[in-house]
Amino acid sequence: MRKQIAAANWKMNLTLQQAEALMDELNATPHRLSENQEAVFGVPFPYLINIKNKLAGKKNVFVAAQNCYSKKSGAYTGEVSAEMLQSIGTDYVILGHSERREYFNESHAMLAEKINICFEYGLKPIFCCGEPLDIRETGKENGYVETQLKECLFHLSAAQLTGFVIAYEPIWAIGTGKTASSEQAQQMHAHIRAVMAKKYGAEVAGSISILYGGSVKAGNAKEIFGQADVDGGLVGGASLVAAEFAAIINSLK
Repeated sequence: MRKQIAAANWKMNLTLQQAEALMDELNATPHRLSENQEAVFGVPFPYLINIKNKLAGKKNVFVAAQNCYSKKSGAYTGEVSAEMLQSIGTDYVILGHSERREYFNESHAMLAEKINICFEYGLKPIFCCGEPLDIRETGKENGYVETQLKECLFHLSAAQLTGFVIAYEPIWAIGTGKTASSEQAQQMHAHIRAVMAKKYGAEVAGSISILYGGSVKAGNAKEIFGQADVDGGLVGGASLVAAEFAAIINSLK
């Protein structure tokens, strides 16, 4: 059974004091995780150790960096390497978020390098893909996302992709208050799984957790997560509210 995952992406928000208070509040808010479910917290780099310590001893709960650099080490002032993240016990790394692609011009080739280096250091990528509004409106979203998958992931082995995590984020639904309908989410998630199955086989594709990211809230999570190929969510704004994110965790199937 593939993992069902509620992943928080705090983005560039919260002071350390606010972040620790949020985790304390969330820990005190009733939520449950079964054996095949995980909660992942994508927090800013300076807070990774602190939040990791807050989660010590808790089962099926992990921390994620929001990015890493594509090189092992060197004269790259301001960047953070996979080895650094490994050394502090980071579990996951969010890669290819649409904001990184748009604001920092991250290419498919760079993302493929980042994925490779995460595997080299035992970090689990959460690979983001998704289409902008103009692509959706012209009906080209399937081909657009398929190209992202092919150019960033198809160099990997079947073993590397077994249990992999992909987050589909319709860019037009991030931070806009718009949300893809549950039917739209299911259609794209099924397409992603079919693309992966064509390349790697049904067994590998069936093991991949595909998360939906795009204005997920407590009020819509259960319906979205209830779709056959939706395995949880990558949650932005709602993950900054303890009660909201606890309810989203409880919406995992």
